[in-house]
Amino acid sequence: MPLSMVREGEKSRIKKVGGREETRRFLENLGFVAGGFVTVVSAMEGNIIVNIKDSRVALGRDMANKIFV
Repeated sequence: MPLSMVREGEKSRIKKVGGREETRRFLENLGFVAGGFVTVVSAMEGNIIVNIKDSRVALGRDMANKIFV
């Protein structure tokens, strides 16, 4: 399921990062790699804030839909 469907406070393991090559590279540089863990901190109006590798990252729904957990 895409990261955008994960509920607040839920910790998930990343299974796959999709999208074009440049998008995948951008997300990998932020720490979104297969096997990594991500926790959704909050979700409002299509945007989500996640905790990954002790950092908080804000993503739009379109980017969150490219990350599968």
